[in-house]
Amino acid sequence: MELKLKLSAQDEAFRREVRAFVEENLPADIRRRVETGKRLRREDFVTWQKILHARGWIAPHWPAAYGGSGMSPMRRFILNEELAAAPTPRIVPFGLAMVAPVIMAFGSDEQKARYLPRILASDDWWCQGYSEPGSGSDLASLKTRAVRDGDHYVVNGQKTWTTYAQYADMMFCLVRTRTDGKPQEGISFLLIDMKSPGITVRPITTIDGGREINDVFLDDVRVPVANLVGKENEGWTYAKFLLGHERTTTAEVGRSRRWLRAVEDMARSERDGGQPLIDDPEFRSKLVAVDLDLAALEALVLRVLGEQGQGQAPGAEASILKTRGTEIQQALTQLMFEAVGPYALPHIPEALDDGWNEEPVGPEHAAAAAPLYFNWRKASIYGGSTEIQKNIIAKLVLGL
Repeated sequence: MELKLKLSAQDEAFRREVRAFVEENLPADIRRRVETGKRLRREDFVTWQKILHARGWIAPHWPAAYGGSGMSPMRRFILNEELAAAPTPRIVPFGLAMVAPVIMAFGSDEQKARYLPRILASDDWWCQGYSEPGSGSDLASLKTRAVRDGDHYVVNGQKTWTTYAQYADMMFCLVRTRTDGKPQEGISFLLIDMKSPGITVRPITTIDGGREINDVFLDDVRVPVANLVGKENEGWTYAKFLLGHERTTTAEVGRSRRWLRAVEDMARSERDGGQPLIDDPEFRSKLVAVDLDLAALEALVLRVLGEQGQGQAPGAEASILKTRGTEIQQALTQLMFEAVGPYALPHIPEALDDGWNEEPVGPEHAAAAAPLYFNWRKASIYGGSTEIQKNIIAKLVLGL
């Protein structure tokens, strides 16, 4: 059923090379946790990223001057999609795909020399300090304040929905350095050491039982002025630049294709007293619709990669990729929920913890169906809500 991109002989050979590399180098315990939907540990992500770094494949989008691979847009697409389609941990984007491009474009030489090699080697784990209570989609209303005190800023405020803050060594953070004028004109972009005195991380338990997001409280945190990226009060420009990169990475065609195959496998299992769900015409039509949507999304990803390869920054395409990518991901988790049927109802969060050895309810894949569905409801919010993205598209494409 799956629609596939036709590749040149050279690119097809590269695809086989990536698949062989994953097969030979992905640790078996990490593979098992990904395949069974278990929660991953910090060391799982870091171990895999260091394996990719040793191969030279951790940052295919980085310029060669900073340690990137110098891959063509098509090779980058193949690598990213093959890694996502295989049972590998997701590449944590906050350092490699989000703050690193900002540092490259706007950071000082000292910041580039200090942070980029450690990001590349996965020696530092980064988190994103953007959203606040009351300042999510309306990010310009943020209130976390940074006041200059000699060669430091003193930062006070709260960030929320901060993914993996409990693991983070560093946070890139939007702070208010001026209160007069337009809200967007008083924001600065700081790099904050998470071990600084005055930082408290409090987990937020999500509806699926996970604890990947957090509140972060900053009380009189002293941050060196040297950690200011670019110019004071111009952080909004850098924030928009970063969000463009974040939104282009949320399409994740490869991951969605892996989920599509998983849904098909689940639907082929015979149900109690009935035929496999895959034989139901209505369910099959839903699968075909998602497959077609994925093919269209893949074409747009390739177009954006091609434009980025020519030095063009993503425009409205970034919002389209973010919107359609997350809508497809949510549709697939819904189909997975349907394919599992009543076995998804006894949601047991502990079943996703490695080492949980109670008798599963239904097939092994059933335990992850409900948590995956619940967790991915947030996909249409982070990186800018779907409603905000549609407004951006209307403005940039339709001129409304």
